[in-house]
Amino acid sequence: MLDRLAQLELRFNEIEQEMASPDVVSDIKRLQELAQERSGVENVVRMYRQYRNTEKQIADTHLILDTETDEEMRIMAKQELVSLEAVLESQLAGLKTSLLPSDPNDGRDVIMEIRAGTGGDEAGLFAADLFRMYSRYAQTHGWTVEIIDRSEGAVGAFKEIIFEVSGRGAFSRFKYERGVHRVQRVPATEAGGRIHTSTATVAVLPEAEDVEVDINPSELRVDIFHSGGAGGQNVNKVATAVRLTHLPTGLVVVCQDERSQLRNRQKAMAVLKARLLDAERCKQENELAAERRTQVGTGERAEKIRTYNFPQDRVTDHRIGLTVHNLPKVMEGGLAEIIDAVATSEQARALEAEAV
Repeated sequence: MLDRLAQLELRFNEIEQEMASPDVVSDIKRLQELAQERSGVENVVRMYRQYRNTEKQIADTHLILDTETDEEMRIMAKQELVSLEAVLESQLAGLKTSLLPSDPNDGRDVIMEIRAGTGGDEAGLFAADLFRMYSRYAQTHGWTVEIIDRSEGAVGAFKEIIFEVSGRGAFSRFKYERGVHRVQRVPATEAGGRIHTSTATVAVLPEAEDVEVDINPSELRVDIFHSGGAGGQNVNKVATAVRLTHLPTGLVVVCQDERSQLRNRQKAMAVLKARLLDAERCKQENELAAERRTQVGTGERAEKIRTYNFPQDRVTDHRIGLTVHNLPKVMEGGLAEIIDAVATSEQARALEAEAV
């Protein structure tokens, strides 16, 4: 690993020298390529230099212990050595994590799909609660949330809602939310005060770029119809809703939340491309050995990942056995602690796989 880090530092120095060259300075395209490459290794090189500096301090402290005769100085040196060795261990762990393969989708926008599962109207209300929770979490990061399509159930409930979260790093956080979410609580309509268990499924898709998914127009059926959602008189007068059917796969995407037919089509196409890209990703992952998968757990959407228990004021993430309290805070978007813990657990598993 240290040899690899030394090579990265060498390449970093080469990049810096090349970027200072007059020929490169006048070549904007090459300059941008080098700047991007430098950005990708700069943090790792900085950490490696800090690690080497700590190693040097440890060597200097050992030298003091070998040559110093004053007992008070020796005691201070021993204390310093203990502290430095702890720092070195922490820095080494950070370097190992920094060398893990990064998810190429982490910087992308994300398309999320929440669907009510078992539990009737209560499942639809829970789906609406999850949408609110994710929207609030996105707001804390300065990300934008746009609804693409929704199918409403009882008052305040969603049978299904599809939305886009736009902002740097959105996928890197939301990707840990895919799976089945379970809620245990007493519904407002339950006179007997009995606890009901309901579920909702969450799908998380990185938004595809045009160069990644090429859809042949001849393989696409486009249907235009009147929206059934909100929108005022325009909905009744102009057909703006769009349904896209990808004939080879049978995938169907509907978007009717916008008043513009063009905008609905653009949104529907984004969802379709994201689903096709996700299908290809799943196919590739299924061909790999289990220990090489990069998703938390199996990545199957049917996997129950979390339980929200309202009577006991707790949220339990079943993938890592984490339980946190203050459920109202979580439902208002306070997901950072849970997502951080899942991400850390995934990094640990990736490190174990690298060591095998």
